[in-house]
Amino acid sequence: MAQTIKTRTAPTASAIAGAKTSASTADATVPNTVSAAELSNKEYAKALRKLHVELVNLQLWVAHTGAKVCIIFEGRDGAGKGGTIKAITERVSPRVFRVIALPAPSEREKSQMYVQRYLPHLPAGGEVVIFDRSWYNRAGVERVMGFCTPEETDSFLKAVPLVERAIVNSGVILLKYWLEVSPEEQTRRLKSRFEDGRKVWKLSPMDLKSYSRWYDYSRARDAMFAATDTDYAPWLVAPSNHKKNVRLNIISDILQRVPYKKLPREKLNLPKRQKAGDYVEPNYPFRVIEQRF
Repeated sequence: MAQTIKTRTAPTASAIAGAKTSASTADATVPNTVSAAELSNKEYAKALRKLHVELVNLQLWVAHTGAKVCIIFEGRDGAGKGGTIKAITERVSPRVFRVIALPAPSEREKSQMYVQRYLPHLPAGGEVVIFDRSWYNRAGVERVMGFCTPEETDSFLKAVPLVERAIVNSGVILLKYWLEVSPEEQTRRLKSRFEDGRKVWKLSPMDLKSYSRWYDYSRARDAMFAATDTDYAPWLVAPSNHKKNVRLNIISDILQRVPYKKLPREKLNLPKRQKAGDYVEPNYPFRVIEQRF
């Protein structure tokens, strides 16, 4: 029998954009997302090591069975998407786990159906594809920053549940994570980018403009959830004020939602290394780099 799919009827983006909201900060944050105290570095490293082992088991299962997994990460600037993705991919093969972070669309891509440029990146059998931002740009940054019209946003919000149902019906395990950061923690993280030479590349004029529009993004998030939080492709909210915690929580959640099994592995031993025989080390002037450390 065909599965009955429940969807939500959402107000239009233009209607929500005109709605009045309370001025309090609490009104613009997802409720009931208070997480525990942040883990110590030692606790984090110990837990992450165990989860990395399970991610490798998941990787081997995906490659063996031909499973298709698609993971979407969305959230405000500074919510912790990039760090979470790095934690996931640190110990797995980039041939199985592919990270997709598309640049701004070209003129040709702007003329296409909106989701068209994302579709070629969906996973084939034996792949896990991670989107560092996704087609939901239209519901977020494009809407808030005026890169699309309210009518285009409304059309997207109506169409995307149908697209995602087609993706899921094709056999893809689709996971959508929203990282929820507080305004105070976002401010702290963005300010740190001014001072840390390793993070300056994360700042752009667009980031600064986006920062000033907290409640516009809240309205955009609310409209997106109302229209696209479906039974077959639900939004999974991850409190991200504590970076270490959210990384572990999301990895644990992925491992729970993907029905992988640990595959039996043959015990391996290193073979004996061949003898030198007639080989002689050459007297060659190798260009060895300077040993600074």
